[in-house]
Amino acid sequence: MAQYGFFVDMSKCTGCKTCQVACKDMNNLEVGRNFRRVSEYAGGTWKEVHGAWQQDVFAYYVSIACNHCAQPACVEVCPKGALAKRADNGLVLIDQNKCIGCRDCEDACPYGAPQYNRAIRRMTKCDGCQDRLVGGAQPNCVDACPQRAIEFGDIGELRRVHGTLAAVAPLPDAATTKPSLVIRPPRKARPVGDKLGAVWPLPVED
Repeated sequence: MAQYGFFVDMSKCTGCKTCQVACKDMNNLEVGRNFRRVSEYAGGTWKEVHGAWQQDVFAYYVSIACNHCAQPACVEVCPKGALAKRADNGLVLIDQNKCIGCRDCEDACPYGAPQYNRAIRRMTKCDGCQDRLVGGAQPNCVDACPQRAIEFGDIGELRRVHGTLAAVAPLPDAATTKPSLVIRPPRKARPVGDKLGAVWPLPVED
């Protein structure tokens, strides 16, 4: 089975959110529901070095969507079997006819990928732009990025070209769900579990 996934070059990302807007526009998402989200991770302080004060700050952007994980937590917890991986490309999809909107998948996903649609009382999420893939196109976020910082394709090939790193702060440990994700870290990237930084903007509360 092929497994599709994303490569994100965080060293190129400027935080413009064009990918987020392009995804939101194509899927007609209301305020507060985003299949791809761009946030800033920033922090640091001043420290004294040999009697002189120097700053040690960092800031970088994180663009994240559903990672169509090899061991998706959302699939494991769904009581109705509404979430499943496609056999041909490994994308994790939601069967709206089975979903009951219990939001267990939302709680389980460490990336916040499943998003609740209040209008239909069902869960929704990134599907890798299936309609575009059928037509031979790339996901909308990939085409929209002005820095060409996002790639999409067979995760094995992306790892061969770009390496296997799949997590820096504030992302969770990749061992949790084995995401189909490769990242190129930004300068001064902090390790997973780092507590020196904060995520901006703050998550929107329901």
